[in-house]
Amino acid sequence: MNGDLEKTIDIDRILKGKMGDKARFVPGFLVSWLKHIVHEDEVNRFLWESRHTVGTEWLEACVRYLDMTLDIVGEENLPAKDDGKLYTFVSNHPLGGADGVALGALIGRHYDGKFRYLVNDLLLNLPGLKPVSIGINKTGAHTRNFPAMVEAGFQSDNHMLMFPAGLCSRKIGGQIHDVDWKKTFITKSVECHRDVVPIHFGGRNSDFFYLLANVCKALHIKFNIAMLFLVDEMYKNVHKTFRVAIGKPIPWQTFDKSKSAVEWAKFVEDRVYDL
Repeated sequence: MNGDLEKTIDIDRILKGKMGDKARFVPGFLVSWLKHIVHEDEVNRFLWESRHTVGTEWLEACVRYLDMTLDIVGEENLPAKDDGKLYTFVSNHPLGGADGVALGALIGRHYDGKFRYLVNDLLLNLPGLKPVSIGINKTGAHTRNFPAMVEAGFQSDNHMLMFPAGLCSRKIGGQIHDVDWKKTFITKSVECHRDVVPIHFGGRNSDFFYLLANVCKALHIKFNIAMLFLVDEMYKNVHKTFRVAIGKPIPWQTFDKSKSAVEWAKFVEDRVYDL
């Protein structure tokens, strides 16, 4: 990569930040492999070339870069942008990256950029994504700030786009399916009177990815090793067409006391997979 390109993704710097002086003991071949698996040079080249765009424009640039085609079903179910209401858009998360980019571009374009993601705080390293993101670090020192960040998002005048599983789909019983959805989107949507719009994104990662994720789970490895491969999976999914199905908004009043918030989350998850 040219010397004048600024590195946004820098494996050497990340290792030093995580391990301090011990980083120098990581074998060179392992560092090279990590750079290869996260496509350090290609990603940095794209980030450099798209450095003057942010938010929806940047997301659309990502969709073009990945040459993704969206086959949208039920687009008429997207609420009008001038109806004076705010919505929570929820989707399954089959790809763990490209699906988030594509839905952000779709929602961002429809609502003039007035939306926010709840994302893993690692993604805040992407300058183009930062303006439309609320970063959450569920394991580090910022855990106690998580409720306040979610609250700020829902109290804002932006639509919310969420992947309630919290991580990308796994292979469960031979089927590609999200892990159980968290209830936060239900409780906050009721509290803030936001109707919920269900979206199903069609797609899958490689068999290797699912095998790796399941092996790590079986071995009780706490670090999400599969996450390292998500960029590689994204490059495997270039030039593809993905079906995106948008369901009718579910009024927030639906989520009454007849079920628990967890049960209502499962209800919406099932509605998504029915699409």
